Amino acid sequence: MAGRDRIIIIKQLLLNEKKVSVADLSQKFSVTEETIRRDLDKLESEGVLTRTYGGAILNVEETVSNIPFYKRAEKNMEAKQAIAITARELLATTNTMYADSSSTVMETMKLLKDRDDLMIVTNSSEALKELLVSNVNVLSTGGELNKRTLSLQGDLTEQAIQHYNVDVALISCKGIDLETGVTDTNEVESRIKRRMIQQANQVVLLVDQSKFDKKAFVHLSEFPQIQHVITDKRPNQEWRNFFKEQGIDVHF
Repeated sequence: MAGRDRIIIIKQLLLNEKKVSVADLSQKFSVTEETIRRDLDKLESEGVLTRTYGGAILNVEETVSNIPFYKRAEKNMEAKQAIAITARELLATTNTMYADSSSTVMETMKLLKDRDDLMIVTNSSEALKELLVSNVNVLSTGGELNKRTLSLQGDLTEQAIQHYNVDVALISCKGIDLETGVTDTNEVESRIKRRMIQQANQVVLLVDQSKFDKKAFVHLSEFPQIQHVITDKRPNQEWRNFFKEQGIDVHF
């Protein structure tokens, strides 16, 4: 098994069991304990876990996932609404769009309801309800419903996304870091967002200031894949310089 695949499985084990041991992982993967220690060191440097004697424990604060949608929707609402207003202006000439199932993207979709020239493809079941009475054309990806996150997930969802080429992928995340890139908390959702990114001409990342300089559980994207970042406040000078170097337009 490749090291990258082994690390992904270790992440999932941590998420499910909250702790792992070097000896158990060594036996499970048929590799040396030294190899496992290097894997755990890498994950610790990413903020995923904390090393303990003989193993590691999950950094729960950094890797909370599967949070109920409505609980997420209530958090930082003012920032999300400010981002949505800016996003509406940026998307004024967009005709086709992927929209993920995040609460920040949901706030943006609410402001696009009068657009009869816009097709939104989404894996958000909440968006289907919200946009039921609107002028927007809506296409659901289909898939298995996660009743907590109100997200459609699975192979069917990913396969559907591959059928459509769109102007913009509108996505959010749980953290952005100068070195690590764009990260999220859920491997299944991240795979869906990566598919959206691949099928879009441009990617618009919605991220409030609380997500800056944060690392979440799963690597989602590198910065060169992002063309626009929309946030609620003016980023500091270091971030503004970084975005300029990366050729990313930042809006706030």
